[in-house]
Amino acid sequence: MYQSLILCSAPRSGSTLLCDLLAGTGVAGNPHSFFRREDLAEYAEEFGLSSSGIDRAYLDAVIREGTGDTGIFGVRIMWETFGELDAALDRIHPGLPGAPARLERAFGKVLFVHLTRADKVAQAVSFLKAQQTGLWHRYADGSERERMAPPKPAEFDSAQLADLVARLTAADAGWANWLVAHGIEPVRVDYDDLSRDPKAELAKVLRALGRDPAIAERVEIRAGKLADAESAEWAERYRREVSS
Repeated sequence: MYQSLILCSAPRSGSTLLCDLLAGTGVAGNPHSFFRREDLAEYAEEFGLSSSGIDRAYLDAVIREGTGDTGIFGVRIMWETFGELDAALDRIHPGLPGAPARLERAFGKVLFVHLTRADKVAQAVSFLKAQQTGLWHRYADGSERERMAPPKPAEFDSAQLADLVARLTAADAGWANWLVAHGIEPVRVDYDDLSRDPKAELAKVLRALGRDPAIAERVEIRAGKLADAESAEWAERYRREVSS
């Protein structure tokens, strides 16, 4: 029986949608990016902690928050912050033979879910537009959900897109190679499949977790898409420039 679920992902891959769905089941944890370096201080304040590093007190608070009353600890981990988390777990639980053992000591038996997005250009466009406009997420009804900066217009930038495509490709490869290196077969979820039929992908994860997949049909879809006609135009323009 699994005690935890780790969502292995990269930005703009549909992870917020999947985290919402998992939390909405009431039986699959309350996954968030608890170990994202930019959010440590905010989470520490929320947990009533005086320090903002990943120490034992922070880890205990994260486990409580990421579990709630679901019986499963859930967390989203981006590849770029995984090394920092592993180093922190090595300090908290020293002497273990490797990262999988440290994760299991901290979180119990882990189900790994690897969420990927095949179209890295579209993923990079989504990332760049969020950075530029300040709007990172919408609700399913179209209203704003998470804004990180005052509204600004988006401007196409081929060089920045190229950098993001490389960065996102490396993140996917990092997780894929790590999982293979440690003999871990994750549940694989693709962004396009998740977008097309989110409840079917949720049911797949619940089944692997040992939970009733029928619960997926009762879960509300809260996250909305940000992609629009401009996003498609940017992706096509970038592909033309790269191929010319």
